Amino acid sequence: MGVVEARGLVRTFGRGRAARRVLDGADLSVAGGETVAVVGRSGSGKSTLLHLLGALDRPEAGTISLDGRRVNGRPERELTRIRARSVGFVFQSFHLVPELSGAENVRLAARLPGAHPDAVGRAGSLVEDLGLSEAAGRLPHELSGGEQQRFAVARALVNDPAVVLADEPTGNLDPAAGAQVLGLLRAAAGDGRAVVLVTHERSATDIADRVLRLEDGRLVG
Repeated sequence: MGVVEARGLVRTFGRGRAARRVLDGADLSVAGGETVAVVGRSGSGKSTLLHLLGALDRPEAGTISLDGRRVNGRPERELTRIRARSVGFVFQSFHLVPELSGAENVRLAARLPGAHPDAVGRAGSLVEDLGLSEAAGRLPHELSGGEQQRFAVARALVNDPAVVLADEPTGNLDPAAGAQVLGLLRAAAGDGRAVVLVTHERSATDIADRVLRLEDGRLVG
Protein backbone atom coordinates (compact mmCIF):
# COMPACT_ATOMS: atom_id res chain seq x y z
CA MET A 1 0.00 0.00 0.00
CA GLY A 2 1.31 3.44 -0.94
CA VAL A 3 1.81 6.37 1.39
CA VAL A 4 -0.76 8.14 -0.80
CA GLU A 5 -3.75 6.05 -1.90
CA ALA A 6 -6.71 7.45 -3.83
CA ARG A 7 -9.44 5.38 -5.41
CA GLY A 8 -12.36 6.48 -7.57
CA LEU A 9 -12.14 10.21 -6.89
CA VAL A 10 -15.01 12.27 -8.23
CA ARG A 11 -15.26 16.07 -8.07
CA THR A 12 -17.71 18.27 -9.95
CA PHE A 13 -17.93 22.05 -10.14
CA GLY A 14 -21.09 23.96 -11.01
CA ARG A 15 -24.66 22.73 -11.26
CA GLY A 16 -27.13 21.73 -13.90
CA ARG A 17 -26.03 22.34 -17.47
CA ALA A 18 -23.01 24.27 -16.22
CA ALA A 19 -21.74 21.33 -14.19
CA ARG A 20 -18.26 20.13 -15.10
CA ARG A 21 -16.81 16.92 -13.68
CA VAL A 22 -13.05 17.50 -13.47
CA LEU A 23 -12.32 14.21 -11.69
CA ASP A 24 -14.25 11.13 -12.76
CA GLY A 25 -12.94 8.04 -11.01
CA ALA A 26 -9.30 9.07 -10.64
CA ASP A 27 -6.97 6.52 -9.00
CA LEU A 28 -3.48 7.17 -7.63
CA SER A 29 -0.96 5.27 -5.52
CA VAL A 30 2.40 6.77 -4.52
CA ALA A 31 4.97 4.90 -2.45
CA GLY A 32 7.36 6.37 0.05
CA GLY A 33 10.52 7.50 -1.71
CA GLU A 34 8.68 8.02 -5.00
CA THR A 35 8.14 11.23 -6.96
CA VAL A 36 5.11 11.29 -9.25
CA ALA A 37 4.49 14.18 -11.65
CA VAL A 38 0.94 14.93 -12.83
CA VAL A 39 0.53 16.78 -16.11
CA GLY A 40 -2.49 17.82 -18.15
CA ARG A 41 -4.03 20.74 -19.95
CA SER A 42 -5.01 23.87 -18.06
CA GLY A 43 -8.29 23.36 -16.22
CA SER A 44 -8.07 19.58 -16.33
CA GLY A 45 -8.29 19.28 -12.54
CA LYS A 46 -4.64 18.93 -11.50
CA SER A 47 -4.85 21.45 -8.65
CA THR A 48 -8.20 20.01 -7.60
CA LEU A 49 -6.55 16.61 -7.32
CA LEU A 50 -3.84 18.00 -5.02
CA HIS A 51 -6.42 19.77 -2.85
CA LEU A 52 -8.28 16.49 -2.40
CA LEU A 53 -5.10 14.53 -1.65
CA GLY A 54 -4.10 17.11 0.94
CA ALA A 55 -7.54 17.15 2.62
CA LEU A 56 -8.10 20.79 1.66
CA ASP A 57 -11.23 19.73 -0.21
CA ARG A 58 -13.56 16.72 -0.07
CA PRO A 59 -14.45 14.41 -2.98
CA GLU A 60 -18.03 13.64 -3.88
CA ALA A 61 -17.06 9.98 -4.19
CA GLY A 62 -13.98 7.87 -3.73
CA THR A 63 -11.51 7.24 -0.91
CA ILE A 64 -8.21 8.82 0.13
CA SER A 65 -5.64 7.48 2.58
CA LEU A 66 -2.54 9.32 3.72
CA ASP A 67 0.24 7.56 5.58
CA GLY A 68 -2.09 4.65 6.35
CA ARG A 69 -5.00 6.78 7.60
CA ARG A 70 -8.21 7.22 5.68
CA VAL A 71 -9.17 10.90 5.56
CA ASN A 72 -12.69 10.58 4.15
CA GLY A 73 -15.45 11.46 6.55
CA ARG A 74 -13.20 12.82 9.28
CA PRO A 75 -14.25 16.05 11.01
CA GLU A 76 -12.39 19.21 10.10
CA ARG A 77 -10.58 19.27 13.43
CA GLU A 78 -8.97 15.91 12.70
CA LEU A 79 -8.19 16.92 9.12
CA THR A 80 -6.35 20.00 10.42
CA ARG A 81 -4.08 17.75 12.48
CA ILE A 82 -3.53 15.34 9.60
CA ARG A 83 -2.59 18.22 7.29
CA ALA A 84 -0.20 19.66 9.87
CA ARG A 85 1.51 16.39 10.67
CA SER A 86 1.40 14.29 7.52
CA VAL A 87 1.26 16.69 4.56
CA GLY A 88 3.63 19.41 3.35
CA PHE A 89 2.33 21.83 0.71
CA VAL A 90 4.39 23.83 -1.79
CA PHE A 91 2.57 26.30 -4.06
CA GLN A 92 3.50 28.27 -7.16
CA SER A 93 2.82 31.59 -5.40
CA PHE A 94 4.84 30.62 -2.29
CA HIS A 95 2.02 31.64 0.14
CA LEU A 96 4.41 33.11 2.69
CA VAL A 97 2.87 35.41 5.32
CA PRO A 98 4.07 38.87 4.18
CA GLU A 99 4.44 40.32 7.69
CA LEU A 100 6.72 37.50 8.88
CA SER A 101 10.36 36.91 8.04
CA GLY A 102 11.39 33.84 6.09
CA ALA A 103 12.45 32.01 9.26
CA GLU A 104 9.26 33.06 11.08
CA ASN A 105 7.20 31.60 8.24
CA VAL A 106 8.95 28.27 8.74
CA ARG A 107 8.51 28.40 12.53
CA LEU A 108 4.82 29.26 12.11
CA ALA A 109 4.17 25.82 10.63
CA ALA A 110 6.05 24.31 13.58
CA ARG A 111 3.49 25.77 15.99
CA LEU A 112 0.33 24.41 14.38
CA PRO A 113 -1.88 21.94 16.30
CA GLY A 114 -0.51 18.46 15.69
CA ALA A 115 2.97 19.70 14.78
CA HIS A 116 5.98 17.39 15.10
CA PRO A 117 7.35 17.59 18.67
CA ASP A 118 10.78 18.58 17.34
CA ALA A 119 9.42 20.95 14.69
CA VAL A 120 10.80 24.18 16.17
CA GLY A 121 14.30 22.71 16.25
CA ARG A 122 13.83 21.30 12.75
CA ALA A 123 12.86 24.77 11.52
CA GLY A 124 16.26 26.20 12.40
CA SER A 125 18.09 23.22 10.95
CA LEU A 126 16.17 23.36 7.68
CA VAL A 127 16.83 27.08 7.23
CA GLU A 128 20.53 26.42 7.69
CA ASP A 129 20.61 23.26 5.57
CA LEU A 130 18.84 25.00 2.68
CA GLY A 131 21.40 27.83 2.68
CA LEU A 132 18.94 30.43 3.94
CA SER A 133 20.64 31.59 7.14
CA GLU A 134 21.68 34.97 5.72
CA ALA A 135 18.15 35.61 4.41
CA ALA A 136 16.33 34.28 7.48
CA GLY A 137 15.45 37.70 8.91
CA ARG A 138 14.15 39.24 5.68
CA LEU A 139 10.51 39.73 4.86
CA PRO A 140 9.14 37.92 1.79
CA HIS A 141 9.16 41.06 -0.39
CA GLU A 142 12.88 41.40 0.33
CA LEU A 143 13.61 37.88 -0.92
CA SER A 144 14.16 36.59 -4.44
CA GLY A 145 11.62 34.17 -5.87
CA GLY A 146 14.02 31.30 -5.39
CA GLU A 147 14.61 32.23 -1.75
CA GLN A 148 10.88 32.52 -1.11
CA GLN A 149 10.26 29.08 -2.58
CA ARG A 150 13.12 27.54 -0.59
CA PHE A 151 11.56 28.96 2.59
CA ALA A 152 8.24 27.48 1.43
CA VAL A 153 9.91 24.07 0.99
CA ALA A 154 11.43 24.37 4.48
CA ARG A 155 7.98 25.17 5.86
CA ALA A 156 6.54 22.15 4.05
CA LEU A 157 9.17 19.85 5.58
CA VAL A 158 9.28 21.24 9.12
CA ASN A 159 6.80 18.71 10.51
CA ASP A 160 8.58 15.80 8.81
CA PRO A 161 5.53 14.91 6.68
CA ALA A 162 5.09 11.58 4.94
CA VAL A 163 3.61 13.35 1.90
CA VAL A 164 4.73 16.46 -0.01
CA LEU A 165 2.29 18.00 -2.50
CA ALA A 166 3.69 20.61 -4.88
CA ASP A 167 1.49 22.66 -7.22
CA GLU A 168 3.55 24.21 -10.06
CA PRO A 169 6.40 24.91 -7.59
CA THR A 170 8.74 26.30 -10.26
CA GLY A 171 6.16 28.29 -12.22
CA ASN A 172 7.36 31.68 -10.92
CA LEU A 173 11.08 30.90 -10.87
CA ASP A 174 13.95 31.32 -13.30
CA PRO A 175 15.57 28.07 -14.52
CA ALA A 176 18.43 28.14 -11.99
CA ALA A 177 16.16 28.74 -8.99
CA GLY A 178 13.68 26.22 -10.34
CA ALA A 179 16.35 23.55 -10.62
CA GLN A 180 17.37 24.19 -7.02
CA VAL A 181 13.80 23.78 -5.77
CA LEU A 182 13.29 20.62 -7.82
CA GLY A 183 16.45 19.23 -6.29
CA LEU A 184 15.02 19.87 -2.82
CA LEU A 185 11.78 18.07 -3.70
CA ARG A 186 13.71 15.14 -5.11
CA ALA A 187 15.77 15.01 -1.93
CA ALA A 188 12.53 15.01 0.10
CA ALA A 189 11.48 11.86 -1.74
CA GLY A 190 14.94 10.43 -1.17
CA ASP A 191 14.27 10.70 2.55
CA GLY A 192 11.34 8.31 2.13
CA ARG A 193 8.49 10.73 1.51
CA ALA A 194 5.87 10.41 -1.21
CA VAL A 195 6.04 13.47 -3.47
CA VAL A 196 3.24 14.42 -5.87
CA LEU A 197 4.14 17.23 -8.23
CA VAL A 198 1.70 19.04 -10.53
CA THR A 199 3.55 20.72 -13.37
CA HIS A 200 3.63 21.71 -17.01
CA GLU A 201 7.41 22.04 -17.16
CA ARG A 202 9.73 19.45 -18.69
CA SER A 203 12.42 20.15 -16.09
CA ALA A 204 9.99 19.06 -13.37
CA THR A 205 8.84 15.88 -15.09
CA ASP A 206 12.48 14.95 -15.60
CA ILE A 207 12.98 14.45 -11.84
CA ALA A 208 9.91 12.20 -11.49
CA ASP A 209 9.93 8.43 -11.19
CA ARG A 210 6.58 8.36 -12.99
CA VAL A 211 4.63 10.87 -15.06
CA LEU A 212 0.83 10.60 -15.14
CA ARG A 213 -1.51 12.59 -17.37
CA LEU A 214 -4.90 13.75 -16.16
CA GLU A 215 -7.30 13.12 -19.04
CA ASP A 216 -11.11 13.11 -18.93
CA GLY A 217 -11.03 13.05 -15.15
CA ARG A 218 -8.70 10.06 -14.81
CA LEU A 219 -4.98 9.53 -14.38
CA VAL A 220 -3.25 7.59 -17.12
CA GLY A 221 0.41 6.52 -17.31
